[in-house]
Amino acid sequence: MTPRSRREYAAIIRERYAKATREAKQRILDEFCATTKYHRKYAIAVLGHAPTPAAAPRRRRRPTYGAQTISVLATIWEAASYPWSARLKALLPLWLPWATRHLPIAPGVERQLRRLSARTMDRRLATKKRRLQRRFYGRTKPGTLLKHHIAIKTEHWEVSTPGFTEIDLVSHSGNAADGDFLQSLNLTDIHTGWVETRAVMGKGQTAVRAALEELRQALPFPLRGIDSDNGSEFINNHLVRYCADRKIQFTRGRPYKKDDNAHIEQKNYTHVRKLMGWERYDSPHARARMNDLYQHEVRLMMNLYQPSVKLLRKERIGSRLTRRYDAPKTPLDRLAATPGVDAATIRALHQLRAQLDPFALAAAIDQKLSVIHQAANHRLSPRDATMPPPAVTPSVRATHAPHRWDHNWFFPKAVAQRRGGRTLVRT
Repeated sequence: MTPRSRREYAAIIRERYAKATREAKQRILDEFCATTKYHRKYAIAVLGHAPTPAAAPRRRRRPTYGAQTISVLATIWEAASYPWSARLKALLPLWLPWATRHLPIAPGVERQLRRLSARTMDRRLATKKRRLQRRFYGRTKPGTLLKHHIAIKTEHWEVSTPGFTEIDLVSHSGNAADGDFLQSLNLTDIHTGWVETRAVMGKGQTAVRAALEELRQALPFPLRGIDSDNGSEFINNHLVRYCADRKIQFTRGRPYKKDDNAHIEQKNYTHVRKLMGWERYDSPHARARMNDLYQHEVRLMMNLYQPSVKLLRKERIGSRLTRRYDAPKTPLDRLAATPGVDAATIRALHQLRAQLDPFALAAAIDQKLSVIHQAANHRLSPRDATMPPPAVTPSVRATHAPHRWDHNWFFPKAVAQRRGGRTLVRT
């Protein structure tokens, strides 16, 4: 007897059972238990109580934002290097005027994009986010020279002016750590989040010092301090004398304590590893191409168009630690809001941002990375990075073809990043 048959049989017997006398109920129970194989106590409960009426089907609210709105949002999200929802919402006002030139955006779609909340962006982009993965990589070895001359700084920088920075090297060694290969020298300003990067061959003291001088001259504000890890590429006489001659404060973190350099560790991933991947680069041609990208498109994209959040304070309530962040802002906006910064420099940067098209910048980054990827030493690179990249054009980016997600590549699409590891939720 099927469950449905038992329910139908119980519905027929229930009305007769309710009107029967005590002796009759016993006979009905005997018959009901013999037919349904129910326990007698359970049968009493089934016949003694009316079944609960089935709940009305829950009315689900239809999506407020249509497929076209989410498609445009996903296209901007791709071009902007997959920022997490709070940053994506903050950059939309900067990108939408340019998006209307590349995409068929109706006025209603634009209004919906401006109304989208960060939480809704998370929900609607969740499927695509699950396809993006990351891994971590590093080859820093602590140095042993001059440590007693360089102060250890363990607390967070409490600065209200730009110029106090953290620096680090990102290795591009691929699967082999022997021989000379490229390193990306990354520098980030603590107050504004401004980032500058240069590629150097090896970890030689002279090359690192020369690259740091280039970064100092590229910054739109004076370099007042640097904080590094304990690698010998930083802890050496060359860099100590360099900082002393230019009145630059030089501090270092504790060995094997990456939280002491938390700002630069995050930028190592978002500004270098996401772009260059884990391939091995060990040629002067690759270094020239990487520096061309770092000096032009990447610095403009990251510093003028990419908002970031900044930790304001930590609040401890019992055993729970809550972090409070400010609103997402671009490094240029934070720099402009800082008193004492050269007004002419800020005015020139604002004019530059008004003229540049972020979608054109993203397409140029894709194209240059295709060339850089060809210059990699694929023999000593991870096995799944040898697949040639597809051609990426502005028209492909504008149409937002769904099959592009099947490659499971990071921004830009020219670098394959199919790696195991934790799911990328925000950068």
